[in-house]
Amino acid sequence: MSFKLNNRFKSISGFVLAIGLFFAVPSFASQDTVVVDTTKATEAVAVDAAATGANVVDSATTAKTEVAASADASTTKVDAAKEEKKIDPQVYKNFIYYVLLFLVICTVVAVIGKVISIYELTNKMNRRHNPLASNTFQASLLFIFLFVFLGGVYYSYSHHGGMAWRDAVTEHGAKIDTMFIITTVITTFVLVITHILLLTFTFIYRMKKNGKAYYLPHNNTIEKIWTIVPAVVLTVLVLFGFFTWRSITNVPEDLQKSALQIEVLGEQFAWSVRYPGADGVIGKRNYKMTTPTNPYGIDFNDKNSWDDIQGSDIVIPVNKSVRFHIVSKDIIHSFYIPDFRVQINAVPGMTNYFQFTPTVTTEEMRERMNDYKYDYVMLCNKICGSGHYNMQKKVVVVTEAEYKEWLATQNKYFTEDLQKEFAAKDAKTPQLKDSVNVTASLN
Repeated sequence: MSFKLNNRFKSISGFVLAIGLFFAVPSFASQDTVVVDTTKATEAVAVDAAATGANVVDSATTAKTEVAASADASTTKVDAAKEEKKIDPQVYKNFIYYVLLFLVICTVVAVIGKVISIYELTNKMNRRHNPLASNTFQASLLFIFLFVFLGGVYYSYSHHGGMAWRDAVTEHGAKIDTMFIITTVITTFVLVITHILLLTFTFIYRMKKNGKAYYLPHNNTIEKIWTIVPAVVLTVLVLFGFFTWRSITNVPEDLQKSALQIEVLGEQFAWSVRYPGADGVIGKRNYKMTTPTNPYGIDFNDKNSWDDIQGSDIVIPVNKSVRFHIVSKDIIHSFYIPDFRVQINAVPGMTNYFQFTPTVTTEEMRERMNDYKYDYVMLCNKICGSGHYNMQKKVVVVTEAEYKEWLATQNKYFTEDLQKEFAAKDAKTPQLKDSVNVTASLN
């Protein structure tokens, strides 16, 4: 029996290969260039300079010349802008080249498929075709992949895990780390066992000649095992996480009051930090009082806000409990400090709290990592818009003395401009009260 290739298929594949080779030649990918004769331009400039020195030009002519020159310059800029908006022809050439390259690859794959099909048909004609040969081949590939997979898992844990994992630098972080390690061990055990069984069984129980499958329609014991065991494990993990979270967030009231209070405001796309003044109390905030001079919306009717301090960074003392008040000005953000194992949402219209105690200063962390440029950083962990990547704030952990020294250098929110604005509003308030009283009496 003879086989004939389709003439149309040969013609199309040959045409595609020819065009692909045509665009693959580097000479066709060159860009057009414009050569400027600098010699003639230099001579023209010299002649103009000589003529200018020989002739006396009146002020009116000079003015007209300057206007014309400025007009020419503006026209040149417009032309340049138009030229910049044009798409380089090389872009089209590259696009066509890669499209044709893709078609060439598809053609090669199709040709290989045709050759394989012809080979199979030939074996069938000669009665040498084994329909089970591909089963053994594919099962062997899967069994080899099992060792590649296990090696990749080990490499990921030993290499990338060591790069990403660092001990927490807060007191509560140790609990988070313990919970994370237990969860990772359980899931890794299930991952490895499942893949060993899956990829081994595909090789052992592959379809063979004279092989007969045994069907197990029902087994109560097996179903109980694979239902009860995962349910118990997941329940334990959920309860473990629940009680761990409660132990971190349910802080006694006396410890809440004794902690250092810091307010963090998130907005698109920045963080603002507010420290209490000498009174240790953060003043009230009212979004209705937001103005260009008071973007934070602080209510300066509350005297506790008069000495509130604006922090350039988040600076906190080591081994001292810190309670953060997390708020949002516009949409949901997320207060996230990876090294501290801290993450909680900043939600508009409500205040969330997170209290923790840092245990390692920035300098100690730099020495531990042997990286003297390393800094703790607070990020937004909610995708909040185009500038989400830029929502970060440096976090510095220092000693108590360094913290007090830094705090003394920071500015207050109640600036002189705000004081004048607040005083002007107070001056108008009695008049408004009188007018209200008069109106009430008239009614």
